[in-house]
This record gives sequence, structure tokens and C-alpha cells, in this order.
Amino acid sequence: MQRIAGVDVARGLAVLGMFTAHLAPGAAGDPWPRGAVQVADGRSAAAFVVLAGISVALLSGGSRPVDGVRRVQARLRVLVRGVLLVALGDVLVALGTPVAVILPAYGVYFAVAIGFLGWSARALLAAAAVVAVVGPPVTFRVGDWLVEHEKATALTNLVVGHYYPAGIWTAYVLAGLAVGRLDLTAAHVRRALLLGGTGVAVLAHLASAVLMRLVPGARPEVGPGRYLTTEPHAGTTFEVVANTGVALAVLALCLVVADRWPRLTGSLGATGALALTAYTVHVAAIAALGDDVVWEPTDQVWLAFLAVTVVACTLWRATLGRGPFERLLHAVSTRASDLGADGPARTPPDDGRRTTGAGGLSPAPGSTSTPGPGAPGGAATSVTPATPVTARGRAPGG
Repeated sequence: MQRIAGVDVARGLAVLGMFTAHLAPGAAGDPWPRGAVQVADGRSAAAFVVLAGISVALLSGGSRPVDGVRRVQARLRVLVRGVLLVALGDVLVALGTPVAVILPAYGVYFAVAIGFLGWSARALLAAAAVVAVVGPPVTFRVGDWLVEHEKATALTNLVVGHYYPAGIWTAYVLAGLAVGRLDLTAAHVRRALLLGGTGVAVLAHLASAVLMRLVPGARPEVGPGRYLTTEPHAGTTFEVVANTGVALAVLALCLVVADRWPRLTGSLGATGALALTAYTVHVAAIAALGDDVVWEPTDQVWLAFLAVTVVACTLWRATLGRGPFERLLHAVSTRASDLGADGPARTPPDDGRRTTGAGGLSPAPGSTSTPGPGAPGGAATSVTPATPVTARGRAPGG
């Protein structure tokens, strides 16, 4: 079985996009090219979650979902991986960086995904649409009530908090699962993802811009504008639809480019294959260097993070295969699935060429291919309001 190289490339772009959101000196509204770098803010994290859904779908059979014991094993593997991601995310949160750590909610998304492994692509897409429409107003109201009555906790923030709330971001997971039920090697699927993704992203941004101008008193995060804006991490229906469209269009381009020019995209693919390790190390590096690298960013630090990450991931992937955190999650989750169901499906060690799924998940029998290791994509379990906000507008998300 071959890797879908384009999925790794897309994930590599996403992880580097998160580094850019955290460390690039530009900000929204700055003159070109400074302001352009912040196009990554919000979209990169959303792409991670969409790709997570694709990974889980392919792990469980792709366009031919597995059932019976194999589905039980897939569910156990994904669930154990989600628990481990939450634990790792809590460790990163404890480092006290100004980054809105993404791993804990990513683990929650994995747990949510196991309930949808048997759904068809059409049903998953419909469910994603429902969450995208209903999720934002419900999440905003419940979250506001919890804050107003001082009942917000780390657990409630994972569901209705400001960053990556499951009540909204589950739409990305379901959209990814739907895409993962398609044949991503087919040219017509790639065209549909590119054209459809571009179309819905443009329409969502256009509709938001028009409504923000026409609705009296509409400003980002204020009054009716709170439900209409596409500002990063706003969590509105318009932002969710736009971010999903961008993620799918970028994925389609990556699938094509990676197939045609594999050497050109090899380093990005390696970065995507080690995305969990890359993300974890970058948060630890920020903790070691100090908060100023986020709040007072420089080109030198930002570019150094990008370059060192790409080079290190390329060398590691070429010589050692799975990254250290991907290897750990793979070993533990595979062992748990073997113990939790009859007929264990054992896989040999990854030599850098074997297919792996989200976060190092091995493919289930019957799947045609799987993307590379899963990348982070969640929210911190710490109470979000405690995260500092400065002139950059908000605590750096992905």
C-alpha cells in the first residue's frame, strides 16, 4: 500500500502555517507582505482537523468502511490515540506559553469521530453542515452563560470555549471524514475538491463581507457581527464554511503536485508525516525561548523555526521513519486495539515507506491508503480567558 503523499504535504503546510500564526511578525491589516502571512491564522488549525477526519476515515477503510472486529479495532485505536493526545496537550499547556495549545481538543475530536466510522460520505457531509449552522449560536450562548455565571472550566472550554470548541469544530472533523470516504487518487474527486472548496470559500467570505456591511451595528465579535464575521477563530458558520473550503482546495492542489513532483514536495511531506512531533517540539522551544518570541516576533526567529523544522523532519523521516511521538502513539494504540478485539492485526515497524494513518495509525485491512501521522488540532484544557491578549489581537492560535 502506498502513502497518499499529497495528504502529508497538506499536513506539512498546515503545521508550518501554525508556526506562522504563532511566530510571524505580520498582523492582519499590515501592508503587504507583512499582513499576508497572517492568512495562516485560523485556517491552518482548521486544515489540521479536516485532515484528521480524513486520516480516521482512511484508517477505517476509506471508501469501503470496515466493519465487525476491524471496526472495533479501528475505534479502539483512535480512542486511545485521542486520550494520549489530550495527555500530551495538557503537558504542553503546563509549559505556560502564550500559544493556545491545540492538542487536547484534537484528542476530543478523535473520540467524537469514532461514533461516525460507519456513516456514508453523504451522511457525514450533511452532519457537518448541521453542526456548522447550529453549532456556533448554541456554543456562543452556552459559553457566554458559563462565563457570566463563573462556571467555565477546562472541560467546558473544550466544548464551548473560545479556541477550537468541539461544539463548532466537530464540523471540520465530519467534513474530513466525508472526504476520506472518497477515492482521493481519482482525478474527478480532486477536481471536485478544488472547485468545490474554492467555490464555497469564496461564497462564504463574500456573503460575510456583504452582511457585515448591510447589517446595522455589525462588527467582529460585537452584536450581530459576532455571527457574521470570518475573522480567525471567530467560530461563525461563515468562517467554518470558508476554512473548510480552503482546506479542501489546498488538499486537492497538494494531491496533484505531490504526485507530479514528488522530489519537490518531499520535505513538506516529511514535515507532515512528523507533524505531531514538530508541533510538540515547537511549543517546547517557545517555552524555552520565552514569550517574547510570540509577542515580539521577528523574521529571523520565525524563519529559523520553519527551516529547522523542515530540515530536521526530512532527515529524521529518511533515516528513522516515524517520529518519536508518532511512534509512541502508534505502539500504544496498536497494542490496545490488539488486546481489545479478536484477530489482532499486527503491523511491522515503519521504515519511512509504509503507510500510516492519523498520528501514526496503521491502515485497517481493506483500506486503499492512508495519510501520514496526525497533527495536532485542538484547544488547551486550561481556562481560555486566562490566556493573555496583546496588541496582536488574541492569543496565537493555529
